Amino acid sequence: MQYPLTLTFKLWAFAPQISVVDPQERLIFYVRQKLFRFKEAINVFADVNRTQVLYNIKADRIIDFSALYTFSDANGVYVGAVKRRGFRSLWRSRYDIFYGEQVLMTIREENPWVKIFDALFAEIPIVGIFTGFVFNPVYLVTLPDGQVVMRLEKVPAFLSRIFTIKQLAPMHSHDETRALLSLLMMLLLERTRG
Repeated sequence: MQYPLTLTFKLWAFAPQISVVDPQERLIFYVRQKLFRFKEAINVFADVNRTQVLYNIKADRIIDFSALYTFSDANGVYVGAVKRRGFRSLWRSRYDIFYGEQVLMTIREENPWVKIFDALFAEIPIVGIFTGFVFNPVYLVTLPDGQVVMRLEKVPAFLSRIFTIKQLAPMHSHDETRALLSLLMMLLLERTRG
C-alpha cells in the first residue's frame, strides 16, 4: 500500500461514510456505518457501490463504552480486533489492537488538550465554526516497545472531516490491515471530537 492515505468523511450524509484513497486517488476502502443498531456491525467495501465486501467489523456487546470490535474478512476468517481502554480513555483516547488475546499495537491520542480546547473554542458564537482550522487531533499507532508505526492526523479544514495516515515504520501486511481497520473504527467512535 502506498502512503499517505487520505480518509474523507462524506459531509452531508445521514449515515457516517468514509472513503480511503491512496496518493493516486485509488479507492482502498469504503465504509458506511448503519444507523440505529444496538450491536455495531460495519462493512468495509472495495467500492463506493458497496458490491464487494472486504471486511466486517462486529461489536461483542450491545452499546458499551469498552466493547471489543472484531474484524473478519469476507470469508469470515478472523483478522484481529480493537478495544477502547474504558474509563482510562476519558482523558486521552487509547485503543488496544489485538490478535487473539495478544495486544499487538496501541492507538493513543498524541495531545489530549486538543479536544478540550476544541470543545471550548467550538462554544464561542460565530468564531466556533472555525475550530476545524485551529485544533486538529493526532493519533499514533505504537508497538508494545513504544515505536510509532503509523500516524493519523486531521487536516485543517472548514466544514470537512479529512484525515491522513502516514506509515512511519515497515509493518507486516497483516498488522498493517489490523492497524488500518482499527483506525477506521476508532474514527467512527471518536468522530464527535475534532
